[in-house]
This record gives sequence, structure tokens and C-alpha cells, in this order.
Amino acid sequence: MEKQDDFGFGTQIRKSPYFDATVRWGAKGFSVYNHMYIPRDFGSPEQNFWNLVNDAILCDVAAERQVEITGPDAAKFTQSLTPRDLSKMAVGQCKYILITNADGGILNDPILLRLADNHFWISLADSDILLWAQGVAVHSELDVSIREPDVSPMQLQGPKSGEVMKELFGESIMDLRYYWLREVELDGIPLIVSRTGWSSELGYELYLRDGARGDELWEKIMAAGAPFGLKPGHTSTIRRIEGAMLSYHADADIHTNPYELGMDRLVNPDMDVDFIGKAALQRIRGNGVSRKHVGLRIDMPPLKGPNTTFWPLGKDGETVGKVTSAVYSPRLEQNIALAMVATEHADIGTELQIQTVSGPAQAVVVEKPFYDPKKKIATSA
Repeated sequence: MEKQDDFGFGTQIRKSPYFDATVRWGAKGFSVYNHMYIPRDFGSPEQNFWNLVNDAILCDVAAERQVEITGPDAAKFTQSLTPRDLSKMAVGQCKYILITNADGGILNDPILLRLADNHFWISLADSDILLWAQGVAVHSELDVSIREPDVSPMQLQGPKSGEVMKELFGESIMDLRYYWLREVELDGIPLIVSRTGWSSELGYELYLRDGARGDELWEKIMAAGAPFGLKPGHTSTIRRIEGAMLSYHADADIHTNPYELGMDRLVNPDMDVDFIGKAALQRIRGNGVSRKHVGLRIDMPPLKGPNTTFWPLGKDGETVGKVTSAVYSPRLEQNIALAMVATEHADIGTELQIQTVSGPAQAVVVEKPFYDPKKKIATSA
């Protein structure tokens, strides 16, 4: 058995409370996300995909760090960080939000959880929003406290995840609605459970509030899930691209604005309250965008893995965009991709040329998401 010391960049990369458990359960490789190890290899990525879509997988996503915002002005401050209107967000609700800078560029696309009237968690994608939020607070003249709490999420995802949750928490957990949260305990282990996840499947996230109980929690969930075929796993690149879910730094970054991504629904530049990037987003909305995020089908032999560089996209000998995320879907039996393309070449059916690492290939712009476009799998049950 491999020991945890076999993985290492030094103490500057943090280990999650589930790290030892994931190594015991077969993690062979890790990436670094929010300055923390995250398992990326439990064997075949294709088998991990089938485990996810047919049964259930448990993923260590403690690297999705929380920025906790509390204090009398917490709600007002949190609204200042995002162009999404939070005025009707209830206690116990979660929302997918964008965090924008003064130019309207996206700094993060996290899940926001509201634990109380003036108690929020921002569950982060991979960027340093703790520092951003603390910096914004310095000159905000608002009474808020911003810190990173001892909170470590894991994801239980897949069609049988509900059965595993019922085994753990009883029938009452089935009442938890999509994008809502609940405070629970499991044999004295303090948790927040939400009906969310980065998979486009039915799924839950369990936010551990005591890092000392990580190993114990992992083993309890795996034991409860054994009769339902639960496997250890990692977030599936195949499934997230099928679902057209963004990966920050790949599909969006500080130079990307919400309108380029077609995420108009997450922006309300006309609301009365002020937020960072409001003027810029009003201007972008008025002027329109010069590029759009699209789905592609790539006609070439099955890709052996996801792209690790941005592949240039061409039309009539001119570079008109780039492929941001590409993978072979064994279910669709197609190479599929997300890409950023000049607006005039973003219409469905447009044929483009790609320069991949193995040579040129043809592609066509198609509808996205590629599978379950109405998100019925994740929202039902």
C-alpha cells in the first residue's frame, strides 16, 4: 500500500481531512486546488464515469474551501460581491453565483450557502477569494468578519446517492430540495448537507465542520454505500463536460465576463443595490460581446484524455477561438468540447478547424449541454 508520504510538495500544500482515507481506498494521483491536494486518479477515468452515472461515487472535495461571512452587514456585503440578485435568497438556500471584479471579469463561480440571516459560506472554485473578500471589506465601511472556517466538503454523487443518504440519515433526508441545505449530525459528527454537486447527476455535498472526524466520516459513508455499489472517485471530467459545467481557469477566468458565457440569468445590473462590476456589466450588456462560449463535436478518433492546452480554432485560415475543455464521452461515443469562439462563428452548425496535439481535426458547433440539457437528472427525485 502506498503511504501518504509518497505524495508531497512540502507542507505548503495542505492535506484534507480525508487524505489518508482516499489513499487507503486507492487514490493514485493528486492535483492541487486552492492550495490543497485533491484526488484525481482512482484508476480508469472511464470507469469512474460509469460508477458515477450508474451507481454513486464519493469524492474528496475539501479543496472547495469556504469563505465565511458573518456580522451585522453580512448580507449587504455578500451582495456587493456578486451581480446575482440575492434579495430573495432564504436561510437554508444555496445559489450558484459569479464573483466579478470592477471590469466585469469573473474571479470565481462558487456556490453560496446561507446558514442564517447574517451567516454565509462561499464554497469556492479554484481562486483566492478569501483574500479578495478581506480586501474588499477593508474599505467597505461594513461591519463584517471574513475568515476560512474548519469546513471540508465531500461529494456523494450519482443515481444511488439518495439511497446512501437515506441509509445514513433516515427517510427525512429525502425532503431536502435541490439547492437547499440542512444542518445535521451523523453519530455526533457535525455537518451541513446540501443537495448540490459538480456532476449534473443527483447528488449531495456533506460539509464536515470538524476536521478531526474526516477519516471516520469517510469510512461511515463508504460502509453505508457498499450495498448500493458506492465507489471512491473523483469529479468526472467526462460528465461535467457532458453537462457543460464550467471549470474555472479552463472555461472562464478573470478576462471572461458572464455575457460571453451566456449566463445572463446570473446578472442583474439594474438592481438598486451596488455590486462590484455593475457599471462594467451594464456597458458590456449594452455593447454586446465579441465572443461566445459554445459546445463542439470533434470528428477524430477518441481522445485518450482531456486536453491539457488550449487548442486553436480556425475558420478559413483565420484563428477565431480556442477549445477550453475537450474529452471523449463513452456514452455519447463522441469527442465533445467546450470552446470560446468569435460571435460571428458561434452559430449552431458552424464548421471549424481545430489544431489538436495530434494534428488537425474538424469540429462543428452544437447545442450544450450535450446530455440531459434540462438538468432533469440532478433536479428530480
